[in-house]
Amino acid sequence: MAKEYPELHLDNQLCFSVYTLSRLITQAYQPLLKALGLTYPQYLALLVLWQAEEEGSLPVPVKFLCEKLLLDTGTLTPLLKRMEVNGLVVRGRSSQDERVVQVNLTEAGLKLREQASKVPAEILCRTGLDIAQGEQIKEELSALIEQLDQA
Repeated sequence: MAKEYPELHLDNQLCFSVYTLSRLITQAYQPLLKALGLTYPQYLALLVLWQAEEEGSLPVPVKFLCEKLLLDTGTLTPLLKRMEVNGLVVRGRSSQDERVVQVNLTEAGLKLREQASKVPAEILCRTGLDIAQGEQIKEELSALIEQLDQA
């Protein structure tokens, strides 16, 4: 029987390769983050907050976190509530506009950054890539994301 539609075979789909890679990378993070008491989405939120702290732009509005993480408030709010219960962040109303909820790091959230700083190198090691290869793949993915975002 001839293969009439190879373009519809699962193994020929870019989307499935990216989906599989995403799942495998997330799974690689899980044990490292579990040791820090974090889930993968919490880690991503902390990455944004740690960078904001370095840039002197804390606290950040929840809307900013939503935009950076590509999440809606219905998804992000419960995540932030759990992080607040765990003592990593505090949420509060903006003094300029009480409609705006802002997120700030606690001392514990800041201290966790030191432990988390080892995670990226460990993930890169698990992939078998060197730094240059990792950067090249990230650049190619960023270009693809930008291309699709503009489509």
